[in-house]
Amino acid sequence: MSSTFPAPPDSSASAPGMPVDGAAPRWVRGVYVANLVAQTAIVVTGGVVRLTGSGLGCPTWPQCVEGSYTPTSRQEQEWHKYVEFGNRLLTFALGALAVAAIVAALLDTRRRRSAGLPPRPALFLLAAVPLLGTVGQAVLGGITVLTGLNPAFVAAHFLLSCALIAATVVLVRRAAEPGDTPVRPTVPPAVRTLSRVLLAVSVVMLVLGTVVTGSGPHSGDVNAEHRFGFDPRTVSWLHADSVLLFLGLTVGMIVVLRVASPSTRYAQRRSWHLLGIALLQGAIGYVQYFTGLPWVAVALHMLGATLVWIAVVRLHLALRERGPLLDPTPASMR
Repeated sequence: MSSTFPAPPDSSASAPGMPVDGAAPRWVRGVYVANLVAQTAIVVTGGVVRLTGSGLGCPTWPQCVEGSYTPTSRQEQEWHKYVEFGNRLLTFALGALAVAAIVAALLDTRRRRSAGLPPRPALFLLAAVPLLGTVGQAVLGGITVLTGLNPAFVAAHFLLSCALIAATVVLVRRAAEPGDTPVRPTVPPAVRTLSRVLLAVSVVMLVLGTVVTGSGPHSGDVNAEHRFGFDPRTVSWLHADSVLLFLGLTVGMIVVLRVASPSTRYAQRRSWHLLGIALLQGAIGYVQYFTGLPWVAVALHMLGATLVWIAVVRLHLALRERGPLLDPTPASMR
């Protein structure tokens, strides 16, 4: 994921790896990319916890079991306690990376000030999102455990991760740009409107996906009885319908970019990447449905959902540029 976020050209540098055009140094952007990878990884590991029935492997919060923050031999949860505890440990790693993002943003702010560059407070605010989100996830995770894996809180857990992933994608992209203003759309207004519709349908698709999971057999624990009161077959087909609408809009975006904005090659590549990931995700979805929802297929589907979401946000961001135009070549010619 990290290799496909292009950085704007550097006009000069005060030191190796320290651009003075307003873009963050590469090591700072690397910290942000690491946060994006970690946010994606915890969605998958959280899914594995649920899909293996380990959601109550540590039945208390914040302790794993009464009197101990780590699994103990007296617990009845067998190997499930280690799966759940491992996911909790990953939350601490995520928190450490979130703190590193804030530190990197502060150092970049000081570098920019010493170089006489305009401040970019938006970058610092975006860099604070992973830490605030991690705290929110920890609280929400505790509520989820204490409510016996209520499907509404489980769904909220996943959707909050999607929001954090989107914010981190924006952080990575904007850190690579030379400034915050001016903002230059690279496509006609109608294309930007279509992109907003695609984003909205993506959100609907994600929400319906959580309803499907919360209505099916993977409640998160072998003894948990909480489910949404929906027919799994009906909500599965509703979710499939949203996927078909999403695919149609994606194809439409490819066509519109080709016809209305033939010079926006970067956005065209992003749209093709989105279509490829979405088609693979759709194939995994049908495989998991017709094979009885094996947990490995469902875990891959959760990973695919996050990758599709990342691709949608990246496509939306590819429809505009920010900051001084350092490249003498006009944007319409690139």
